Amino acid sequence: MRRAIGLACAAALSLVISITAFADQNMMSVTVREAPVRATPSFLGRILTTLVYGDRVQVVSTRGDWVQVALPSGTGNGWLAASALTKKEIVLKSGGNVSQGASSSEVALAGKGFNEQVEQQYQSETKLDYSEVNRMEKDTIPANKLIAFLKAGGLEGQGGTQ
Repeated sequence: MRRAIGLACAAALSLVISITAFADQNMMSVTVREAPVRATPSFLGRILTTLVYGDRVQVVSTRGDWVQVALPSGTGNGWLAASALTKKEIVLKSGGNVSQGASSSEVALAGKGFNEQVEQQYQSETKLDYSEVNRMEKDTIPANKLIAFLKAGGLEGQGGTQ
């Protein structure tokens, strides 16, 4: 009898470990500062929510360069550009004094292997003026204006852009 109970417990534990390993295989991390989760697999799709660097998501399916993920709120699914995700788990740590931790922009740059010091060194070596690039990075275009611009130019997208 004890042997049967022991075997049943071992089988149950094995099942739990298998399910956990399977769930981990379907998890990905966001690698960009902000990742809009869209209703359709298109850069013109309606934004459902926005994830940030290091957030973990469960993959539901893939379609080309898009990954369908379960929304963190548990209210359904959405689409992320595959280039904004990695299978690696990103662990954010701050050692000791939290007030000296990295800012969100530093964390995002570090995730890309690029930080403020690397940028400054590159600028000093190339002697190029990046002020216009820095200004453009701050510009944002509302989705409705972008869609109107694309339509006016006859550049309507395909597959999920409606």
